[in-house]
Amino acid sequence: VQLQASGGGLVQAGGSLRLSCATSGLTFGSYAMRWYRQAPGKERELVAHISSGGNTYYVDVVKGRFTISRDNAKNTVYLQMNSLKPEDTAVYYCAAGKSGRNDYWGQGTLVTVSS
Repeated sequence: VQLQASGGGLVQAGGSLRLSCATSGLTFGSYAMRWYRQAPGKERELVAHISSGGNTYYVDVVKGRFTISRDNAKNTVYLQMNSLKPEDTAVYYCAAGKSGRNDYWGQGTLVTVSS
């Protein structure tokens, strides 16, 4: 099983980025997918979740700015991030799991938001 996160980079505050997490080796449509982030000196936190059925959850600080989506035909989950703030700076990780677990993790992609 592989999860390959991409799309990170340097962006100015107020800008947008779209992260992608391409997966292989798992029955993608049966897995919940999640995006986490870890800022320097902080613990990893859940940012967004999308169930196998398409239900979504967002942590309060990103609601209205981030959108998680999935394309089961492409075995890929996305995180569209708009109105980015410096406090969104972190390494973003994707994860796949069932029954509330995170069974597989991607390698992370760095997002840096400058003020």
